[in-house]
Amino acid sequence: MDAITSTRTSDAQDILDSARWFTDLLLTATTEELDVPAGDVEWSCWRTAEHVGDDMLAYALQLAAQAPDDYLPLTAADGGDDVVRVAATAGTQGLATTVQALAALLAAQVGTAGPDARAFHPHGVSDPTGFAAMGVVEILVHGYDVAQGLGADIGPGRPHALPAGPAERAVDRLFDEAPATRPEASLLWCTGRIALPGVPRRSRWRWDSSVR
Repeated sequence: MDAITSTRTSDAQDILDSARWFTDLLLTATTEELDVPAGDVEWSCWRTAEHVGDDMLAYALQLAAQAPDDYLPLTAADGGDDVVRVAATAGTQGLATTVQALAALLAAQVGTAGPDARAFHPHGVSDPTGFAAMGVVEILVHGYDVAQGLGADIGPGRPHALPAGPAERAVDRLFDEAPATRPEASLLWCTGRIALPGVPRRSRWRWDSSVR
């Protein structure tokens, strides 16, 4: 199997490429089909996609504000943490367009923030490269969850194969303990989604977004 060897770091293009992959996956389903559980997570596929959009918005705002100590004090209408909700009447196209737009917002912020920009994340104050990597992980890993819910095959060589390049660079930035295997498999192992040969599935995990 191929080890992780990339020298390029996570960037705005990785966010856009990951979001395009995810929204293409979403567009294979109807609104009703997205109402099923997303793999092992507690949300439906639709709600999981909303959560991805919310992460894109939160990360973009963190970088824009260069908030050093906490998340910006935004609150959803229901009092929860996630502010992004997409009307079911908008259908899958509306959901996909919203997620794509919010990912583009994060990509724009990553692309314009200077290398010295810093902002809070609970797993380590981070820089634009770190926020790009975190955005990619949120998209790809929750995209995997949605694919599990839809029964979609995202393995290598498949039409909706999880993109290896963005996965590789995000793992390299955030997970020092990543195993030397295919980037997609490494990402899914690091985030507790799968086991690897001889390596059990993780029950607890976290990334390190600190600047290093």
